[in-house]
Amino acid sequence: MTEFPWIAKYPKGVPARIDPDRVANIPALLDGIAEKHPNAPVFTNMGVTLTAKESQSLSCDLAGYLQSLPGMQKGDRVAIMMPNLLQYPIALFAILRAGFIVVNVNPLYTARELEHQLKDSGAKAIIIIENFAKTLERVLTHTPVKHIITTQVGDLFPFMKRTIVNTVVKHVKKMVPEWHLPGAVDFRQALAIGHRKGFSPVEISNEDVALLQYTGGTTGVSKGAMLTHRNVLANVEQTGHWISVSFKECEEVAMCALPLYHIFAFTATLAFLNWTARSVLITNPRDIKGLVNECKHWKFSVYTGVNTLYNALLNNPEFASVDFSRLKMAVAGGTQIQKVVAERWKKTTGIGILEAYGLTEASPGVCGNLPDAPWDGSVGYPLPNTEVTIRGDGFKDLGLCSGPEDIDTHTGEICVKGPQVMRGYWNRPEETAGVFRDGWLRTGDVGHMDADGKITITDRKKDMILVSGFNVYPNEVESVIASMPGVLECGVVGVPHERSGETVKAVIVLKDPSITKEDVQKYCRTQLTGYKIPKQIIFVDSLPKTAVGKILRRELKDIV
Repeated sequence: MTEFPWIAKYPKGVPARIDPDRVANIPALLDGIAEKHPNAPVFTNMGVTLTAKESQSLSCDLAGYLQSLPGMQKGDRVAIMMPNLLQYPIALFAILRAGFIVVNVNPLYTARELEHQLKDSGAKAIIIIENFAKTLERVLTHTPVKHIITTQVGDLFPFMKRTIVNTVVKHVKKMVPEWHLPGAVDFRQALAIGHRKGFSPVEISNEDVALLQYTGGTTGVSKGAMLTHRNVLANVEQTGHWISVSFKECEEVAMCALPLYHIFAFTATLAFLNWTARSVLITNPRDIKGLVNECKHWKFSVYTGVNTLYNALLNNPEFASVDFSRLKMAVAGGTQIQKVVAERWKKTTGIGILEAYGLTEASPGVCGNLPDAPWDGSVGYPLPNTEVTIRGDGFKDLGLCSGPEDIDTHTGEICVKGPQVMRGYWNRPEETAGVFRDGWLRTGDVGHMDADGKITITDRKKDMILVSGFNVYPNEVESVIASMPGVLECGVVGVPHERSGETVKAVIVLKDPSITKEDVQKYCRTQLTGYKIPKQIIFVDSLPKTAVGKILRRELKDIV
């Protein structure tokens, strides 16, 4: 791969190539850590910690139970529906260890969304936190699910703390609606049964599918990206080398506020485990005050987040008093980091945000900026073993940009090859064929690459706004509005217009309520050409977001 210009820009110590087959399968990653560092703390939640050996042992017990269920065969799908709890990594490794496929489910899904995912994946079993068992109850008879394991928040806590936490959640905070799921077995009972029955090792190839990770994809309805053990482990190697030049085995603490059922947090946490780091699992990242208090408790060395999470932390007055003395790295993905957020984070913590780019179909990492590089609007360089090309009409290779004057003619769809790229979409051969061309994964994202191989994302193809024939990219407009004093956050979309085809609409959350629409437009005029300036401006108390914190642009269109 020496012919690629970006390799010369790699951080010191990062190899041009990684070995995607270094670890046999995902459970083997945990097993290797448990053998080498059995007493190392690897997962912490609400002050309770599991060591590598404890995690391995518990996952074997649960795998033994899953194996004992009637009708379950290798390759069957098992759904996990819970927030960040100690039970999540145990369930993950147990399912994979038993030769099954994990289906990650957002616990905030509506009954309709849950039904679709369970039916589409053909999941025969589900491990679900009982807070959302009522949702499953509503659709259970319409799904293929035959086996249910329910869990409570504190199920892996010591007896006294478990009793208190589960009682408070259920009876004091009333967070568990009444539910009835015939035949459901509780998590602790499943562990006990599996321990008695024992676990029989299963032969697992790294080419076996490990995850059905559901995504809207580059187009269309939610579908399951088939990610193999090799896909995920390749990305663990790629991202692990990239972000951990300064990491030391058994010494790092990672704050994991993003939900593990999302591919960014999922792979990042495995990469931290690869370094025998302690992952502090945050169950409710929307509780910013609680999250800041948790940050105060740990002298953490790495943080993962998205733009909205970093922005929310910075706008909490207590966050500045956190001890950042051991912070080595902050990593962002999912959506573009805005310049004002990046600069405030650097000023507050002393460490820059490493902005990376990826998508579910690539497990997810594709490229990343250099550690602690100043914000420049780019997403950096392709990771080891990763090829990226920019394609235009007719799938023509648009090549590299030699300078700003060439950007327009060298901007096109970003296409990717690498060991982290998915096998395809589950039971959707036509969708799979539509997203691959000549071996390249068509990402649906628009951008350009400079002469060194640095990539800048302009926007999603489907999010681009066409105003009188001119392309307007929401990210650019959002970044300008977000930099305006008195603005907390914003989202930008295109809406139909009888004369120009589309016009720009901005939905804004203010810190300063005295700001008017005219103030926003006046500010935009200083930094944007006329057709990019929002014609519709709406002020709201909050923006619609996914559980990961991405702004739901499609919902912005309906806000009036």
